[in-house]
Amino acid sequence: MAVAGPCIGMADEALALDPIGTIHSPFESAVDMPIQPAGSDARGTVELEGRYADGLADLGGFSHCILLYHFHESPADAPLSVEPFLDDRPRGLFATRAPRRPNSVGLSVVRIEAVDGPTIDVSGIDVVDGTPLLDVKPLVGRFDVPDSVDDGWIAASDDAVEQRRADDRFL
Repeated sequence: MAVAGPCIGMADEALALDPIGTIHSPFESAVDMPIQPAGSDARGTVELEGRYADGLADLGGFSHCILLYHFHESPADAPLSVEPFLDDRPRGLFATRAPRRPNSVGLSVVRIEAVDGPTIDVSGIDVVDGTPLLDVKPLVGRFDVPDSVDDGWIAASDDAVEQRRADDRFL
């Protein structure tokens, strides 16, 4: 399955992304699953296609990794104003983590429990079972966690993320 779309600056070419594997989780549907990894203790597996297994060498030395994936169950159209799970008023799409996006790309930071061949066992998963995996990157605290962060509008509601579950508003 290739994910294709227009490529900025290349009017006659398309951007094609080929999934490198599949994410498995206990969540058969986006409805009632955690809205962020911080609200999940669920276990899952990330299965890479065999030809990518060697690329997982040394990943086990990291505590966490970043999963980039295709929101395969989200509609292709993306409204520019959405009511996010952590608020009761509309917000600009790009100031949210809503799954309906122009390019349907998702990101989750998960804990690495084990790496074995083409498989990464993870915890803290917040992804629908069967989600196409686009990339895996190690989380590096020194690079990926700024010293000072302003959480914008989410700061007023971030204490509820662990209890919040997704509903059908983005399906």
